[in-house]
Amino acid sequence: MSQISRRVDDPLWKSILEQTFSHFLRFIFTDAEAVFDLSRPFDYLDKEFESLFPPESNGKGVRYVDKLVKVFLKDGSEQYVLCHVEIQSSKGKGDLAERMFRYFYKIWDRYKVPVTAIAIMADGNKSYRPMVYSQEFMGTSLRYDFNSYKILDQEEDVLRSDKNPFSVIVLTALLAIVNKKINDEGLKAIKHDLYDEMMKREMDRDTRQGLYDFLTYYVSFDDEQVLSIFEKEIKTKIGRSDTMGTQEYLLDKAEKKGLKQGLKQGIEKGKREEAIAIALEFKKMGIAIADIAKGTGLSIEEIEKL
Repeated sequence: MSQISRRVDDPLWKSILEQTFSHFLRFIFTDAEAVFDLSRPFDYLDKEFESLFPPESNGKGVRYVDKLVKVFLKDGSEQYVLCHVEIQSSKGKGDLAERMFRYFYKIWDRYKVPVTAIAIMADGNKSYRPMVYSQEFMGTSLRYDFNSYKILDQEEDVLRSDKNPFSVIVLTALLAIVNKKINDEGLKAIKHDLYDEMMKREMDRDTRQGLYDFLTYYVSFDDEQVLSIFEKEIKTKIGRSDTMGTQEYLLDKAEKKGLKQGLKQGIEKGKREEAIAIALEFKKMGIAIADIAKGTGLSIEEIEKL
């Protein structure tokens, strides 16, 4: 197949941020567990954001996605997190910093609540890395600093070693940037690799579905038939009719094969090897340890040591 510049599906960022937001906070902010009350639900203010910033043409060469989220802190107070994802920069335009400042003052004017903002740059321009907006005139000056995360700066090995599910999102975006002209077979191999990386990490069913959708559809195949082949290969890999190795699938599989009862009986008869083998398989698929314990009869402590 001929090599082309790959198209990426920008709007997927909006949904994946919502599906993985607690993981996103932990990934970006090392002290997230201490600062944010992650047990409380997030409030995604998409409609409110659009009322402040009505959708408009982003301008030739610039594509971005915005997410405004209300979160709670450990002390019970409210905080707003603005996530701006810049997919493709327009070299020389340089308006991201100004845009981030406009976001800040309008959000502050509306809600009077602290705002932390982060710009995720998923573009391929190495020199494009804004992180501050400033202006000065006749003794009056202003400086606005914001968090900036450049995907192109990230190291692939570090992302692969990070067990946070959001690392797979960043890895997907990074590989999309550095493999823009790869052919369909090469792209399919990358998607299989990303799927395997996803399955190494523990997460709930909805998060896993979101990650699968992102790695599958973020970068498009030139030939749509290759997408069908990829999905069929994933089904074969996990041995079922749809595309996710979820908790429900594995527990259902255990029930149908009589593994739950069989394993308990096996443990009673001293056949712990079978129980341990199944528990290890479940653990690799990201199933909650408590559910593995229920399905195998092993203790949580035994499973944690596997």
